[in-house]
Amino acid sequence: MTAKPSTIGITLGDPAGIGPEIVVRALAEAAPELRARVRVFGDAGVLARVVGTSLPPEVRVEEITRLAHDQALPGRPDAACGAAQVAYLEAALVAARAGELAALVTAPISKTQAKAAGFAFPGHTELLAERLGAREHAMAFFGPRLRVVLATIHHALADVPRVLDETAVARAVFLGGEALARRFAIVRPRIGVLGLNPHAGEAGLFGDEEARVIAPGIARGRERLHAAGIDATIVGPLVPDAAFRTPHDLFVAMYHDQGLIPVKLLDFEDSVNVTLGLPIVRTSPDHGVAYDIAGRGVARHGSFAAALRLAAEMIACEICGPRS
Repeated sequence: MTAKPSTIGITLGDPAGIGPEIVVRALAEAAPELRARVRVFGDAGVLARVVGTSLPPEVRVEEITRLAHDQALPGRPDAACGAAQVAYLEAALVAARAGELAALVTAPISKTQAKAAGFAFPGHTELLAERLGAREHAMAFFGPRLRVVLATIHHALADVPRVLDETAVARAVFLGGEALARRFAIVRPRIGVLGLNPHAGEAGLFGDEEARVIAPGIARGRERLHAAGIDATIVGPLVPDAAFRTPHDLFVAMYHDQGLIPVKLLDFEDSVNVTLGLPIVRTSPDHGVAYDIAGRGVARHGSFAAALRLAAEMIACEICGPRS
């Protein structure tokens, strides 16, 4: 069966974490027309344990592993939880590859528990890119006040100068600019590209990556956007400690914490993790499994609700669609 092209898939993430409760609460508050487009890949028994809120009846639940209500206890991860969160993802990806989903919104997984269950990827982003056949991808974070895309993702800080290259910078510039134009209808995106070193290298005094890697990457990214018919203004390398005060539609950060610290400072409750370069929209909340508060009824669902809304907005954009 092929679902409507506007269908949004949701994966529950780690059933011992806060994923089930933030999914249920976000859907309870969502507009009825949005809820009717949702397919949840999870287990009804896990969803039934959420106290105080029930899943709206129009939401379709795909029963994946049939974990019972008394299994996968909140805050107590085990092997069954590790296997379940991987199974939810794999089932959703089967649907996505069959053309049944326009977007996928993923609740948080535990990388540790998932790895113990045979998950061979650093995180969602890398798995989705491989399974969905993306030629290239980038991790981005979009909030009400700040949008950031990362040139490198999950690397130790000591390894960043080694893995950062011209191609990585160009890819982040291109995918970020393309997303703004194709998914948000921003006609002339303004993109600020950060330097790697203090003072953006101070003309080579504190490092040469700005001249040797980042500036050529900006040039290549600009050329790619121009070839795609996107008229973007791109500036950089910018001094990292001052760049976020300047007016841009999106910033390209060189490494994980350089981009994520300002995002979480400014938009912690409402920022959304977006995977760029996939043939479908993918969003997720900007937080983890939070075992310490799972099942206590205190987890805030704002970021997941924002991820769901953003997914709907991105697939509703008139000029959005699969990348050619």
